[in-house]
Amino acid sequence: MRKTGTTITRRGFGAILAAGLMATSLAACGNSDTGSESGGDGDGQIVLGFSQVGAESGWRTANTNSIKESAEKAGIKLQFDDAQQKQENQIKAIRNFIQQKVDVIAFSPVVESGWDTVLKEAKDAKIPVILTDRAVDSADKSLYKTFIGSDFVKEGRLSGEWLVEQKKDATGPVNIVELQGTTGSAPANDRKKGFAEAIAANPNLKIVASQSGDFTRAGGKQVMEQFLKANPKIDVLFAHNDDMGLGALEAITAAGKVPGKDITIITIDAVKDGMQALADGKFNFIAECSPLLGDQLMDLVKKVKAGEEVPARVETQETTFTQEQAKAALPTRKY
Repeated sequence: MRKTGTTITRRGFGAILAAGLMATSLAACGNSDTGSESGGDGDGQIVLGFSQVGAESGWRTANTNSIKESAEKAGIKLQFDDAQQKQENQIKAIRNFIQQKVDVIAFSPVVESGWDTVLKEAKDAKIPVILTDRAVDSADKSLYKTFIGSDFVKEGRLSGEWLVEQKKDATGPVNIVELQGTTGSAPANDRKKGFAEAIAANPNLKIVASQSGDFTRAGGKQVMEQFLKANPKIDVLFAHNDDMGLGALEAITAAGKVPGKDITIITIDAVKDGMQALADGKFNFIAECSPLLGDQLMDLVKKVKAGEEVPARVETQETTFTQEQAKAALPTRKY
């Protein structure tokens, strides 16, 4: 009996030892599957969590397509989220990315303010953040690695400078209405600022009404209808993006006016529909804002993941268009 008991004890010890080795092996496999502490999917592929503003315009759709195509081309795994133009959705998405332990987070902020808390959470989790297209107004620049996008103030200023030149011989008031983008967003704030600074050079140029159309065609049409009812004499429309300008075209035409002639129209973006309106003489001037940020973004993602130094700000190269320039550019336009 004693011998049998001794045999059982040895077997029990062997089973315990084997189980322990098995557990150690499984734990090691688990570590390799989850990748490093900061994220990854275990096979060395970079995982990027990206929160998009929404799909409010043709520009935004082109921007989303550029990011998705570039991520695939670069071999980066993309976790994509559509915030539907709500800040609370973006904050929730960023927190989900942190929980998933992605390698890098990038997002285009719906508005400028209110990001410090969630960005601090990403920093504490050692996940680098890249801002795309739109900036935030945080005083703590260490909360994100870099910003990639356009100079919105410059876009507004170029639009205003073109108008100043066009109206340099005006002897009386030139009444301007302004269709602003989403209230509190960086492009709306900055384009308004740049335009106002430029037109200050001519005291005859006066903004008589300014209201948000939320960057949408429907919003542009609705607000322009209100402008036309409240202001019998409108000489110029400055729209913060093409889509609002395109919506305004409907309201202007319905009011019996000729867009591009009775009312000079200036917009920003240079998407295909806007460029076509410019080529057709319905718009008069467009300042470009390129949505094709995908390749540059993926390059930055790889660099920040590798711990490389990157510029605090990366600006896209853009231009402006008149009617003839739009006609020349349209055949090869990618967005």
